[in-house]
Order: sequence, then C-alpha cells, then structure tokens
Amino acid sequence: MEPADISALWVTLRLAFITTLILLLLGTPLAWWLSQTQSRFKTVVETVVALPLVLPPTVLGFYLLIALAPGGIIGGMTTHGLAFSFTGLVIGSALYSLPFVVQPLQNAFRSINPLNLQAASTLRASPLDRFFSIVVPLSRPGFITAATLGFAHTVGEFGVVLMIGGNIPGETQVLSIAIYDHVEALEYTQAHWLSGGLLLFSFIILFLVYRQNNRWPHT
Repeated sequence: MEPADISALWVTLRLAFITTLILLLLGTPLAWWLSQTQSRFKTVVETVVALPLVLPPTVLGFYLLIALAPGGIIGGMTTHGLAFSFTGLVIGSALYSLPFVVQPLQNAFRSINPLNLQAASTLRASPLDRFFSIVVPLSRPGFITAATLGFAHTVGEFGVVLMIGGNIPGETQVLSIAIYDHVEALEYTQAHWLSGGLLLFSFIILFLVYRQNNRWPHT
C-alpha cells in the first residue's frame, strides 16, 4: 500500500469514528423522541431524517457545499468557511449517515415492551433512570447495528465527501476517492487492493450485525 493510500485510510477511519460518535450522541435522543412521540411533526422529522436514503449524494453535497462556504449559513460563522476541510467532512458525513443510525435505534426503542417502563415508573424511577437502566440494555442490538452501519456507511462515502471536501491528501482524501484516483490513472492493481479491502470489510460488518441480532433475544 502506497503512503498516499495509508494516509487516505487514516483519514477515512478517523472520519468514520468521529461521525459515528456524534451520530450516536445526537441520534439517540432523536430516535427515542420519534419512537415515543405522537406529535404531528413526527412524519416531517422522519422524512427529513430519511432523505439521504433516496437523495443523490451530489445533491446533498451541493447544498452542503453552499452552506459550508465562507458566505454560507454554517461556513459564514467561521473565518474561512468549512468547505474542503476535515470538519466539513464530519458535518456532511453526519448528515448523510443520519438515517443509518437513527432508524435502527428507533426500531429498537419501539420493540421494547412498555410494561417494563411502567413497572419501573411505579418504583419511582425517573425518566432518565428508566432510559439508562431499561431502554439502553434492552436496545443493545439496535445500538450495535446503528454504530456498525453508521461507521461502515461513512467509510464507503464518495459523492458527498467529494463535493464538500474535494481531494486533498492527508486532509479530505478518503479511501473511496483514492480508489477513484487509481482507476482514473489506470492503476488497477492498487484499485483492486483498496476495493477488495472495502468489500471484505463491508461483508464482515454486515455478517457480524446479522449474527449478533439473530443471537439476541427479542424483547
């Protein structure tokens, strides 16, 4: 593996780890709210969360590029904007991978028997206590699936990261872009190594998720 590929691997792993951590922190309360609320805005929020599943990555990347630019809504709050920076990649990746974290958590929360929470409530457990002592343990498969899919989806991103991050080695160049560069340069051997590694990684990730979920008892 060439030094540039190792650098792209490091950027990719760092991006995936930070993005997944942010999504778990922000996506957990959002998923809990969606699983419990009867608000009339629920359908609107669910639709917005699921948009990256059907929206072309270049469309999302284009609007993010405008928002992260020096004169944009988000980039305007900084000195030089956030486009073509690692921070911009994190923001774009978090938005693009949002449904892959929120939806598994939402489904896990919905599957919990409400009688478990009602029993804890009769014992005067606070809502926060009920969440961490009952909801989180019973939703373990959902958290595993959400974290795994969020991480894996971020690793495989291309369109969004290319639009808002460009192709800056050591800063915004991720593995998917490195593969594209190798193919464009007709360096098929290097492209095969990186592509095969991502293929194997994706298979192992999905295999472990399904295996874990099949072994975990339903609530």
